[in-house]
Amino acid sequence: MKVLIVDDHPIVLAGCRALLAETTDMHMLEARDAASAQEAYAAHRPDVAVIDINLPDISGFELARRLLVRDPRARVLMFSMNDDPMFAAQAIEGGAKGYFSKSDDPQGFITAIRDVYAGGHSLPLDMAQKIAFLRNAGESVVLSSREREVLRLLAKGKSMSEIAALINVSYKTVATTCSTLRGKFSARTPMQLIRIAVEQKIVSAPLAFLFVELEVASGFAAMLLI
Repeated sequence: MKVLIVDDHPIVLAGCRALLAETTDMHMLEARDAASAQEAYAAHRPDVAVIDINLPDISGFELARRLLVRDPRARVLMFSMNDDPMFAAQAIEGGAKGYFSKSDDPQGFITAIRDVYAGGHSLPLDMAQKIAFLRNAGESVVLSSREREVLRLLAKGKSMSEIAALINVSYKTVATTCSTLRGKFSARTPMQLIRIAVEQKIVSAPLAFLFVELEVASGFAAMLLI
């Protein structure tokens, strides 16, 4: 079984390498960003792709979407430090066969890969229950995968031109998506949009907090000028 691990942290890759080396039927391939992951997938056609959500170029969600567009039979297991059920729900709705938190039992990681390889799904029972609760309660704001990706890249400080290049769409499409997002969140500015998204735990990126601080600082400065 060929398993492609996509993660930009050397320590995580080393840990995965050690875990898979304990098995007799798993051969590990690795990539540290989405671009090299797509090349590795095309060249080796792995049986399972384990994808970290936070990658340096595009998100793991977007990478999974691209792999599934090219190969609808791709078996994807999303992998993250974040155990928020909203992220797990987005992964499953996007076509992933499972979701595994890096804080869970390492041996469970091997089991999750085997389950996905066998054509099944892998989702911890408590996570599945939380997702069911979210669906029953209903999300206050429903976002498409593209809207989430644009929001995530905005939070990382990317310009609309940069986002357009990263997700292979036109500048106009990104601008329209940003306008739609501001409408959904009743946000007047991009910074306000990011602040709301962070507060609601829809995105989590270091630069997002910098935008929030800048917005607060600019507001305070304006008060001093009154």
